[in-house]
Amino acid sequence: MAEEGQVISCHTVESWNEQLQKGIAAKKLIVVDFTASWCPPCKLMSPILSELAKKLPAVIFLKVDVDELKSVAEEWAVEAMPTFVLTKEGKVLERIVGAKKDELQLAVEKHATVENATTANA
Repeated sequence: MAEEGQVISCHTVESWNEQLQKGIAAKKLIVVDFTASWCPPCKLMSPILSELAKKLPAVIFLKVDVDELKSVAEEWAVEAMPTFVLTKEGKVLERIVGAKKDELQLAVEKHATVENATTANA
């Protein structure tokens, strides 16, 4: 199992469901990277996602290979790679399609900040 501050790769539907449920139960922001091994823009975004995971250990970062977990990709209506889905408590907050580094960073930081402010006031 990956530690906080890492991107967790889900290789089975069971591990995907387990990680998703953990994040929902913990009420944490989850960032899902729908990727493919043959996709150059996905490879470009991989180190960026790893950096975000190190910077924001309270956020759960999951990686799903769309060829490996086709049913998960279909369930989440992924049509292009990379697709990043930000979700919390089972609700999709934002979707970013494409290797949009700045847009991804801003979205993750925005939703992580909202989460931290909510937690601090609780």
